[in-house]
Amino acid sequence: MTSPFVATEPDAPCLYHIVSSPIGRLLLLGDGHALTGLWMIDAERHVSRAVDGLTSSPESFREVEAQLEAYFAGDLKEFTVPLAPTGSPFQLAVWTELTKIPYGSTVTYGSIALALGKRLVASRAVGLANGSNPISVIVPCHRVIGSDGSLTGYGGGLERKELLLKLEGAGPVTLF
Repeated sequence: MTSPFVATEPDAPCLYHIVSSPIGRLLLLGDGHALTGLWMIDAERHVSRAVDGLTSSPESFREVEAQLEAYFAGDLKEFTVPLAPTGSPFQLAVWTELTKIPYGSTVTYGSIALALGKRLVASRAVGLANGSNPISVIVPCHRVIGSDGSLTGYGGGLERKELLLKLEGAGPVTLF
């Protein structure tokens, strides 16, 4: 499996920038070359993300910010910024599968498990890896739904998941 992700240097700087978006403020993390994190800091689950020990560097995130603005305006369907998430081999495999989900489409946790050569019972593990995705929106974990078509679990809250799917013109989905 070919990974869409790049490696980070162990001694790379830890940079951040906070941008506004239609789904709230987004904390961007990176090393000056690749994006290592994108967190919805106004979401209840992510509100505790701290920037202590990080260096503010708005200029390092200009391209990410421009692509996010184009995405939220409906003008960008595929991000091209370098990504460098950190996770276990299984998490990285799940996140790689997420990057393959086309704009405006949804898939189930089970279909990702099957794409990874696992049995459907691995759907729960896929869900846990999906929930640990450190680069939300760009690595589109919001495009994964329950087997019954319902919106299930989203670190940014189901309202944000629904908003992102509507923005992309995804087919009908239900909250429960």
